[in-house]
Amino acid sequence: MALSEDEQRLLAQMEEALAAEDPKLASTLRGTTTRRLHRRRAALAGVGFLIGIACLIGGMQLSPALSIAGFVIMLAASVIAVTSWRHVGDATASDSSSRSPQGEKAFMDKMEERWRRRQDEGK
Repeated sequence: MALSEDEQRLLAQMEEALAAEDPKLASTLRGTTTRRLHRRRAALAGVGFLIGIACLIGGMQLSPALSIAGFVIMLAASVIAVTSWRHVGDATASDSSSRSPQGEKAFMDKMEERWRRRQDEGK
């Protein structure tokens, strides 16, 4: 059963409000996060690297052109893996920074208070 135009518009507004209020939950509900996408790319690049090694070694037996193609595949896979892995780190850092700055600040305040108490008790 298809939604009417009003229902589709209302649903779109609800999705936008959810994304604005809790972007992490919204991305989880959408399915694929950027971190997961870049992890998948890095894993596929690893598989591509192994294929390149196989071509490089097989080319030693069959044809120098296959060895050259294997090297190029390995090089491309390495570049893709490194750039994807950097994006995974960037996504992780942005996720941790967007989680709860208030909670992190409260945690640090508690730790500083404990440190001060320990220093005062030692004197």
